[in-house]
Amino acid sequence: MGVILGVLFHFIGGFASGSFYIPYKKVRGWAWESYWITGGSFSWLVVPVIAAALTVPNFIDIIASTDAGTIFWSYLLGLLWGIGGLTFGLSMRYLGISLGMAVALGFCSAFGALIPPIYMDLFSDGSAHTFSAMMQTSKGIFVILGVAVCLLGIVVCGRAGMMKEKELPEEKKKAAVKEFNLRKGLTVAVFSGILSACMSFAITAAKPMADAAVANGANPLFQNNVSYIVIMLGGFTTNFIWCMYLNAKNKSFSNYTDKRTPLFNNYFFSALAGLTWFLQFFFYGMGESKLKNDASSWILHMAFIILISGLWGLALKEWKGVSSKTYRTIAAGIVIIILSVVLVGYGNSLAE
Repeated sequence: MGVILGVLFHFIGGFASGSFYIPYKKVRGWAWESYWITGGSFSWLVVPVIAAALTVPNFIDIIASTDAGTIFWSYLLGLLWGIGGLTFGLSMRYLGISLGMAVALGFCSAFGALIPPIYMDLFSDGSAHTFSAMMQTSKGIFVILGVAVCLLGIVVCGRAGMMKEKELPEEKKKAAVKEFNLRKGLTVAVFSGILSACMSFAITAAKPMADAAVANGANPLFQNNVSYIVIMLGGFTTNFIWCMYLNAKNKSFSNYTDKRTPLFNNYFFSALAGLTWFLQFFFYGMGESKLKNDASSWILHMAFIILISGLWGLALKEWKGVSSKTYRTIAAGIVIIILSVVLVGYGNSLAE
């Protein structure tokens, strides 16, 4: 039952992440940087504090009593992850939801799932949760196989995107994705995917805070909520600096008070996007507490995001006008990703 709940929680989190960009499409008359940092203020500052206050007793005292090293690495890795998150938004802007997420999260899933256990092999005295330990059990082998299959699915999705690029004239690509730019989009998506994996590392680095939360009476399902406050403050720092720079450069500070735009709707949909975005990690923490395996939790999270975002891409007609072969290719990529989820879920059902 624990494994089933873990997979379900990761699906909900993946659905939230795969859907968070949809409300931004309702924002009118604002520059990208204005609605991105507005939504980010909710997802990285406001909602994490509310979530911790509701689920972790004495969360402020836990943070205050955590050693400086843990705080430093949690914040720094969060800051690096924030750069990945910033360029992640640009990936959606230039490639669309389905292709942008597939490319970015392909790198993110591989780095996020495998580097922590490899790191534990190289720099830890313990034998638990290392890559070597994973290779010696059926459970670990199925998890690693799931990672490999997921990456194959992502490659297939990426191939579908390249086929779309060749088949559609420029005006049709722009109709589906307003600022479509394959070269620029692929560059930022690769960069985003690598740095976004720092969230996986940050959660590992912040484990002492999660352990302290449980020791203070928090439900293990919500143990990561106190860690997110520090990690996401790092992410907010990066995005805030960049968006303020763009506001100044593009003279878009007036967006926040421009009554010629639907201000209430713009703030509401930006806040909704921010809340939806945070829910991915709220449920990620719940899923991780059930599966008790960093690599499998990360790959499940990534796989579900890609699955949901791919379906959103179809629903929003980002693939309108492509050949049936391209449709079959993107469908095959989604099916392969679903298979990777089954493999990881099965692996976690096995004994160590």
